[in-house]
Amino acid sequence: MKTKVAIIGAGPSGLLLGQLLHKRGIDNVIVERQSAEYVLGRIRAGVLEQGFVDLMHEAGVAGRMDAEGHVHEGFEIVVGERRERINLKELTGGDTVMVYGQTEVTRDLMEERQSNGAPIYYESSHVQLHDLKTESPYVTFEHNGENIKLECDYVAGCDGFHGVSRKSIPADVLKEYERVYPFGWLGMLSDTPPVADELIYAKHERGFALCSQRSATRSRYYVQVPLTDKVEDWSDERFWEELKSRLPKDVANDLVTGPSLEKSIAPLRSFVAEPMQYGRLFLAGDSAHIVPPTGAKGLNLAASDIHTLYSLLQKVYHEGRTDLIDKYSETCLRRIWKAERFSWWMTTMLHKFDGDDIERKLIDAELDYTLGSAAGLTTIAENYVGLPYENLE
Repeated sequence: MKTKVAIIGAGPSGLLLGQLLHKRGIDNVIVERQSAEYVLGRIRAGVLEQGFVDLMHEAGVAGRMDAEGHVHEGFEIVVGERRERINLKELTGGDTVMVYGQTEVTRDLMEERQSNGAPIYYESSHVQLHDLKTESPYVTFEHNGENIKLECDYVAGCDGFHGVSRKSIPADVLKEYERVYPFGWLGMLSDTPPVADELIYAKHERGFALCSQRSATRSRYYVQVPLTDKVEDWSDERFWEELKSRLPKDVANDLVTGPSLEKSIAPLRSFVAEPMQYGRLFLAGDSAHIVPPTGAKGLNLAASDIHTLYSLLQKVYHEGRTDLIDKYSETCLRRIWKAERFSWWMTTMLHKFDGDDIERKLIDAELDYTLGSAAGLTTIAENYVGLPYENLE
């Protein structure tokens, strides 16, 4: 089997890249180790930058997002009973974000892939990447008991943190940077109306909390918990009571509770792998970087990788610009490290850390200054809506 681009991973990154390439007449095959149902069942992010929204439009899959998504012009940061609204639209000259769940993004892209008939192999095992430093790389995998060899020009590694793509780069080439945070987020999904029209990020002496949403009738809430906690430790009743304790009284009083649809604990880490390219292999999304979710950057950072890779491959196939290939990693990493910085900064300011007294005082002063400064509010807003994509030239 032959194709131009082999895409490893059928999460939103791989599916989006596949659809963008398909629209431009660039053949591609997606190989995914999990089932379609498993991929669709992941409960993840829900805040999309304008750049991501624009890519969905360019991919021709924005219809349901436009109809059902919610444009947000701001969000709140609360510290105890103090409430500060970050007016994104005003502070950035008109930029906003879209609240539309990653599950729905994935569903839209899956359905489009199915309707256009572009090849995708779910439940593939023993995926291996070969000859990446040559002009004729290939991928081998097993599907439905058949051993398949997929010859290609390029490989896009969109298979996440635990995938095979990053592991295919030799250890003496790859450098990894990582910080693991000493807490996690316990998240609950419920069919209850959101407590507010916009997201609320709360810093409290008991720990961080986030009031998010998926629709007018479905909410996603989070509370900071120790890494030693287990989901079984948290009944729905205990979760709601803890969430209320971390919110301002007027917000807590408006909170509508109900049975959970899903509960999970996600550890927090900052992670970057350099370089993001090895021969004909390009890493994108979680295979190359992880951010703590405090800044809503995980899925959006993957989208900026896809924008860069899609732009690169267009220029390769339609303009013969192979000279740009070696610019992929450095171009992506400039934006990635800025998003890593923002996510680390927001996490540090808004969570409870067991540091020494002076560290806690300094962090509190940082947050107080930022929320009381026009420059500080603008910094939050500019990063939250997403820094501009960098074009390959």
